[in-house]
Amino acid sequence: MNHRTRVKICGITRVEDARHAASRGVDSIGLNFHPPSPRVLEVERALEIRRALPPFVTVTALFLDETEDLVARVVHQLRPDCLQFHGNESAEFCEAWLVPYIKSIPMGSIDNPHSYTQPYKNAQGFLLDSNVAGRQGGSGDTFDWSKFPLSFGKPLLLAGGISPANVAEAIIRVNPWGVDVCSGVEVSRGVKSADLVDQLFQQVRRGDEHHE
Repeated sequence: MNHRTRVKICGITRVEDARHAASRGVDSIGLNFHPPSPRVLEVERALEIRRALPPFVTVTALFLDETEDLVARVVHQLRPDCLQFHGNESAEFCEAWLVPYIKSIPMGSIDNPHSYTQPYKNAQGFLLDSNVAGRQGGSGDTFDWSKFPLSFGKPLLLAGGISPANVAEAIIRVNPWGVDVCSGVEVSRGVKSADLVDQLFQQVRRGDEHHE
């Protein structure tokens, strides 16, 4: 099925980066709430970024085995549109917040995405990342795209080392519902490059044209 590849840019830490991504057509921005990450945000800073966004750009809050207290604070104060869980969270934990969620599939440590996702039947979709279970993404590493399932029953997002240099090829090869980009458009951890963001969207369009 032909579709426009959705784009999420993750690890946003600056208002100006969020606004620029929105101006180029980003579907969602990812805000990181995993304390060890160099891209982690306080809720107050995340609210500043959220308030700067135009209509119809969603906010996705990223967690990795965080405490219930932290997730509850983010959900109640930020009111994200989607939650993204990158750790060993149970389906019950992911669903407890009554907010749509996506679950990361750690392609660096599993062989069967279908089996891994069985418990998460109510997820909106799944994000295939290059990380190992329980470890954060954003490393810039890719995984073997031949392992990307071509039929799954839920929307799949491709992550892990996606950049302007390879996103068109990724879309042509595996045709994901969306791509999730973090370090591939950065000049330093958490600081996005306007030029790289522009290039990213140009190359996404190039990939999409292949499927028209």
